Amino acid sequence: MPRVELVFYQEESGVCPVNAWLTDLPKKIQAKAEVRLERLAELGHELRRPEADYLRDEIYELRWKGQTVNYRILYFFYGREIVVLAHGLTKEKEIPTKEIDLAMKRKHEFEKDPKLHTYTED
Repeated sequence: MPRVELVFYQEESGVCPVNAWLTDLPKKIQAKAEVRLERLAELGHELRRPEADYLRDEIYELRWKGQTVNYRILYFFYGREIVVLAHGLTKEKEIPTKEIDLAMKRKHEFEKDPKLHTYTED
């Protein structure tokens, strides 16, 4: 399977939630996130547990652990070749419904106007 393109979701205000969240994490955790993101780009739909999992309503989670903390990036597919990174969070037991709902809201916004909601670094 060919590589997929990873796209960071951007709010109308220009804020990229996943990028902002990743920037605040310790460097070691950021490095683990980069490895997971690279694997997602390489494998796309084929990436499975323990690295990724399907949640519900076309929302997936990218998974990694740093000592006792579970880190997650929620994402969705836009077509076959694009993965949109919608939301980042830490979790304890299960991902709260409100977090998945937020990712779904961002998915709908992205689908309405992909250009407006695609983050590009200046």
